Amino acid sequence: MDVVVTGMRSTGPLHIGHLVGVIENLKKLQENYKSYFFIADLHVLTTNYENVSDFKKNRIEVMLDWLASGIDPNKATLFIQSKVPAHTYLHLLLSMIVPVSWLERNPTVKEMIRDLELSENASYGLLGYPVLMASDIILYKAKFVPVGKDQLPHLEMTREMVRRFNFLYGDLFVEPQALLTNFPNVPGVDGKKMSKSLDNDIKISDTEEETTKKIMEAITDPQKIRLHDEGHPEICTVFTYHKIFNKDESETIEKDCKSGALGCVACKKNLAKKLNERLKDIREKREALKKDLDTVIDIFETGSKNASEVANATLEEALQKMNIK
Repeated sequence: MDVVVTGMRSTGPLHIGHLVGVIENLKKLQENYKSYFFIADLHVLTTNYENVSDFKKNRIEVMLDWLASGIDPNKATLFIQSKVPAHTYLHLLLSMIVPVSWLERNPTVKEMIRDLELSENASYGLLGYPVLMASDIILYKAKFVPVGKDQLPHLEMTREMVRRFNFLYGDLFVEPQALLTNFPNVPGVDGKKMSKSLDNDIKISDTEEETTKKIMEAITDPQKIRLHDEGHPEICTVFTYHKIFNKDESETIEKDCKSGALGCVACKKNLAKKLNERLKDIREKREALKKDLDTVIDIFETGSKNASEVANATLEEALQKMNIK
């Protein structure tokens, strides 16, 4: 069976954008591939190294969201990046052969330095994160990595590292292929990109009351001021949510909004009801899992041990190829 590998940074509880953009995809992958899904906790340090007070807590939040949403430890190996030391060892080995120019041309790093205002504080780890990312993937000889089109340049850098290692020391690593995925664009309640840091997200773990409150405060069509005004759903954040979480009614909602028959308050209440219905079972399972955290942690500890066996075997091959062992 073909191998697929993917990870998610543990920056805190996941939101509904993660649910439909990432988790739903992972649930499909675990049915069709030998899957390795990991919590990329070390990658958090590339931009958030000064704030580690919630480091362990945030890992648990992701564990709970994954398991509650249907990611199955019986179908995929679930593990924590920092619990598999081979990732950092191979990262070191690859860093010896990767030209600095490859890393400096990475557009994502430039954007992160600009957006996070890190021009004076960008770390070596941030510059070199593609090397760690490559290690995450190639240790498991993954054939596929699920990515969006905007992430193709990142994967190509991994492929370049594989080619360089194999050329220098002999064939070992597999050049991973992109498993292109269409990630739904789920905006934040303010219309901007949904993000925990912007405090504009709807978390999977939010209560019904919190979810309803956020939706009722969400940005809508600024030109639709009164109840019977004609609306423009194509620019409305709430309608975007309807298209994702209330597909069956979205055409009717669009028509009634445009005609002025549907007001924003009623539209939001309907969305809140539908979204809370969608999240109900996940939230209940999450609450149950929170009461048995030892079992949750054990799932990822076991997965980390299983992942380590595979990763260590590959690392041993790499050390032998490099004549270190």
